[in-house]
Amino acid sequence: MTVIEARGLRKAYGTTMALDGVDLHIEEGRILGLMGPNGAGKSTALNAILGLTPYEGELRVLGRNPWTERDQLMCDVCFIADVAVLPRWMLVSQALEYVAGVHPRFDRAKAEGFLAKTDISRASKVRELSKGMVTQLHLALVMAIDAKLLVLDEPTLGLDILYRKQFYDSLLNDYFDRSRTIIVTTHQVEDVQNVLTDLMFINRGCIVLDCSMEEFESRYVEVMVHPERVAAARALKPIHERQVLGRGILLFDHADRQQLAALGDVRTPSISDLFVAMLGDKPGNHAGPAKGVAQ
Repeated sequence: MTVIEARGLRKAYGTTMALDGVDLHIEEGRILGLMGPNGAGKSTALNAILGLTPYEGELRVLGRNPWTERDQLMCDVCFIADVAVLPRWMLVSQALEYVAGVHPRFDRAKAEGFLAKTDISRASKVRELSKGMVTQLHLALVMAIDAKLLVLDEPTLGLDILYRKQFYDSLLNDYFDRSRTIIVTTHQVEDVQNVLTDLMFINRGCIVLDCSMEEFESRYVEVMVHPERVAAARALKPIHERQVLGRGILLFDHADRQQLAALGDVRTPSISDLFVAMLGDKPGNHAGPAKGVAQ
């Protein structure tokens, strides 16, 4: 089942093109990491998917037009933003009662079960909770809704590494069942590398990379080159080069791993390594399109 299908998605704010002819095809049961620099178009893309902003082009989410059929769509979609949206005056017990009253697919017993794994008291007010606890509460409320699509926009922003790990562990173990679909944006790329099934980079309103994690791991290779082999490595046309402790680290796309192994220590790059290679230090911070994208 196709969860999200977009063709020529465009959105402009005055003279600024936030989305410039974006094509998307996201299947059921995938966990997509959508990443890009600030102002690249991530939030605009999410707002279009959630029916929060009008757009040009074609967009279907779970078979619906998100702008004209948002009420029906929200029965099957959940969203966690980068800022807490729970009223600070509200008791935890009132939050449970409220969601139970407004969402027909909320399972209160399941939410209570998630909260039982935390230190959150039902009698506490939201303002009395730490930021990590507020995130845990929000996640418990969302995971108890039988939604087909979950959208996470910087969900662990400001949390320490312990809470971030707990968040993604809960997401995988208690929510994701390979029939649901998750889209997550984050700048804390190292947290999600082992969580994602698919990876997408967006820059200046265009998709510049769209691949599965299987393709990412087979397609890209990084080599810490022996000093005497740097010239030979450069002759193979790396897409990026950096220096670490006096050693050259070169990143290649579709290169022969056996050939590269003769030049130094070979490894699969991190997502952040690839992100910097494609978007981090090119003039104008703009990379050309990669396989599987449309302009």
